Amino acid sequence: MDKQIKTRIGILIYPETSASVILGMYDLFRSAGRDWGLVINGQPGPELLECLLVACDAGPVRVMNDVVIVPHTTLDDCPHLDIVCVPEVALPPHTPLAGRFGREIEWFSRRYQQGAVLAAVCSGAMLLAESGLLEGHDATTHWAWCDCMTQRFPGINVQPRRALVVSGEGQRLVMAGGGTSWMDLTLYLIARTLDVTAAMQVARMNLIDWHHVGQQPFATLSCNRQVEDSVIARCQQWIAEHYQEPNPVSAMTALSGLPARTFKRRFQQSTGMIPLEYVHAMRLEEAKQMLEATSLPVEAIANEVGYEDAGFFSRLFRRKVNLTPVQYRKRFGALLQMRMLDSGVAGLNGSSIQRDVMS
Repeated sequence: MDKQIKTRIGILIYPETSASVILGMYDLFRSAGRDWGLVINGQPGPELLECLLVACDAGPVRVMNDVVIVPHTTLDDCPHLDIVCVPEVALPPHTPLAGRFGREIEWFSRRYQQGAVLAAVCSGAMLLAESGLLEGHDATTHWAWCDCMTQRFPGINVQPRRALVVSGEGQRLVMAGGGTSWMDLTLYLIARTLDVTAAMQVARMNLIDWHHVGQQPFATLSCNRQVEDSVIARCQQWIAEHYQEPNPVSAMTALSGLPARTFKRRFQQSTGMIPLEYVHAMRLEEAKQMLEATSLPVEAIANEVGYEDAGFFSRLFRRKVNLTPVQYRKRFGALLQMRMLDSGVAGLNGSSIQRDVMS
């Protein structure tokens, strides 16, 4: 995850949006790489992403509920950006938007042409539609705006049931469906830019229930993160669902149809990890979930995720996580209980939480 040149992300600000989305995304991006160290060893790690708040003009911007946000830079003065985030448009559905956000649309369209990823939150996807960039592509937006997008832009393939859509040239158009999906979008961008481990750390730090349905979010991320090599993408999808099987690297190699050395080289080029490291990363992520959410013994968890030798699993876990499995459970095992209490579910304790909670 350590990069000499940080990915630079810009979040647009305009009056017709909410501070919670803008500042929430900003805080999560700034947290990546930094805050996990505070929990693990009391020392912050390096900030891995640079984030700027960008507005049409200099000076404070008053957004919804009279919250004032001061941008870091303007559209004209903004430096190079790798990702541009477009927040929701806090206007009634079917409000005419043509000409209303002309400067912003022209600006992020130019950034897209220069190679940036565009990521829209909720109804912010309507601005991407206004730009013409979504024409002929899959898209999603807030449920209240889906009919409007379909009617105004019949050339867009609107996907109202999908919470996250990644489309366009180079998969550089990313949209999250609505409500608090800005958190899912932000975590996706962190995973895509850095890796899934960094995103999971941010999710845990902020008690975001991003991984509560098992491996499926991870499987989707794994597939979406690698789009240039379809062979490796197919292997990523397969291993996300079969990581616990014996000899998974051999199985992926066979699935790829490539010679072993060629497969290893292409896999590392695509993911930044050799295949075995990738398998370990996936297994350890699932082990973390089980340590947090169940009372299963460490030996049983090791077997569940694919390790016959519990001692090897414990040593690997400590080397990668900087905590033993037992220490990790003591520190983070209360997360599920806290989420349950937040949802109004009482009467649970660590010994009563079963494995089916994760299903």
